[in-house]
Amino acid sequence: MTPYQWGQLITILVMAIALGLDALSLGLGIGMRGIRLWDILKISVVIALFHMIMPLMGMFTGQYVSTLLGDVATMIGGVLLLLLGAHMVYSSVKGDEVRSFDHRTFWGIIVFSLSVSIDSFSVGVSLGMFSTDLLLTVLMFGSFGGAMSIIGLLLGRRVGHWIGEYGEAFGGVILLAFGIKFLL
Repeated sequence: MTPYQWGQLITILVMAIALGLDALSLGLGIGMRGIRLWDILKISVVIALFHMIMPLMGMFTGQYVSTLLGDVATMIGGVLLLLLGAHMVYSSVKGDEVRSFDHRTFWGIIVFSLSVSIDSFSVGVSLGMFSTDLLLTVLMFGSFGGAMSIIGLLLGRRVGHWIGEYGEAFGGVILLAFGIKFLL
């Protein structure tokens, strides 16, 4: 491998880890609500797919709209996380009166996966300006996104048993914090 290829590999690896950390952190929040192993697998596979599709779409979008969509994509992700977090906190306070965000439904998985993968689109737009190895980038982003979401969901599941009934509220606070982070 040439020094350029090593540099590109290291850059993509660092980006994949950074993007995967969002999935890990947000997986902690969802996992604290209590989650079945089958749901962890489903959510992680969809997150891995979104972590491949979103940067791919971003890379194809490329330089033309990078300055416009970079901030917009992050803001959309932040708003989604704020809404999910607020709803989780609200439903934990209200108890059984309110139907909580359900990570087991098709739309619940899609919304959660989109919220943790939207920043991959922005990164993809940035990478679209350079001659980045498309296959390597997409596979690394997907692998790290999926693996780190599994780790986060499993850790959250374990921590959720320790926290008990406050797990959903605490998970919602984590989602709120990340939503605010994306918006600031």
